[in-house]
Amino acid sequence: MLKVGIIGVGTVGASVANILKDNADIITARAGMQIVPIIGLVNNLKKERNVSIPLTDDFDKVLNDDSIDVIVELMGGIEKPLEVVTQALKNGKSVVTANKALLAYHRYDLQDLAGDTPFEYEAAVAGGIPIINALREGLSANHIISIKGIMNGTSNYMLTKMINENVNYDVILKEAQDLGYAEADPTFDVGGFDAAHKLLILGSIAYGIDAKPEDILIEGIENISPADIEFAKEFDYAIKLLAIAKKVGTEIELRVHPVLIPNSQMISKVDGVMNGISVIGDKVGETMYYGPGAGGDATASAVVANLIDIARKGKGSPMLGFEKNNVEKLTLMSKEDIKSKYYIRLEVEDKTGVLARISSLLEENGISIEKIIQKPLTNDSANLFLATHICLEKNITKVLKALTNSKEVKTKPAMIRIED
Repeated sequence: MLKVGIIGVGTVGASVANILKDNADIITARAGMQIVPIIGLVNNLKKERNVSIPLTDDFDKVLNDDSIDVIVELMGGIEKPLEVVTQALKNGKSVVTANKALLAYHRYDLQDLAGDTPFEYEAAVAGGIPIINALREGLSANHIISIKGIMNGTSNYMLTKMINENVNYDVILKEAQDLGYAEADPTFDVGGFDAAHKLLILGSIAYGIDAKPEDILIEGIENISPADIEFAKEFDYAIKLLAIAKKVGTEIELRVHPVLIPNSQMISKVDGVMNGISVIGDKVGETMYYGPGAGGDATASAVVANLIDIARKGKGSPMLGFEKNNVEKLTLMSKEDIKSKYYIRLEVEDKTGVLARISSLLEENGISIEKIIQKPLTNDSANLFLATHICLEKNITKVLKALTNSKEVKTKPAMIRIED
């Protein structure tokens, strides 16, 4: 029998306890033993919770109970969960967590501490989609060329509505908050930080890269406008918030930001609150993973799958999928050295010579134009839409600064990267 203590019995924790009870027969058959939740830890014992297991608010009763084999950490946050998980591992207990923020900052420290003690975290990335085990096991024969993922359902829901129903950002944000998809402070989701935490975990599994959120390029969807959506439709693009990892020689790009992506690509068709991840391996080619990225039962399903793995295997394999001394020596690419195509939207004075001066400014910064559209706004201004050929991030940064200071440009330029 595998005895489990659940720390954090909220929506996901309650669902884990109930799945282990409701599906006990099939779980026992697949695990080769019973998996039994014996206690749950909560902050407020007075709050009603839909579980049948005993509850406590005393961490010691869970962490220092020698009969408990596995700690399931579902608290959220970083510092307290780190303390809890560290103590559990020191006490010889296996750990399962859904805590992406904890792993974004401390995954290598925890791998070193865990050693042969099982430490699983499938639910930390893309909820119910088994992307962690796909990378660690199913695709382990491959060098991973790239990962592109829609890993935040809130942002994807909002962008889908903005594109399909011509709803502006502020209106759809309020709707997402009313539906419970977005928090009162939505920055973590719409600002790209949630997706970035998940990308860092996948980047470690695929490439052995040790990076923190502040090391990588992160942008959100807050500045996407109806004009950008109009351009996307005209050129058969979708707009998605993508988490991207790419191997370029011995360097790895890690970045999260909105992209214009052709509607012919599979990932462009992932709409609403769903998540989707495309992985390209050097031998298998492209594989695609689709499903719910959040929600009590979907996330709990991944947690329980990890518990079954622990019951089956006993001894843990390397948490991030690599023996530390056998990793290919790859380094994180500098943000300014990233190469992409770019879309730029400018509100400009509608008069002779403006386009020539802007084209000259781009050329001076090593940027050539692939597509250009001009649409009138008022009697004396127009929207100028540009799509560039591939160029360096540092060059686009310089030209955007120059355009902002140009007397012909009336408002701050908008930019979205293009992923063909």
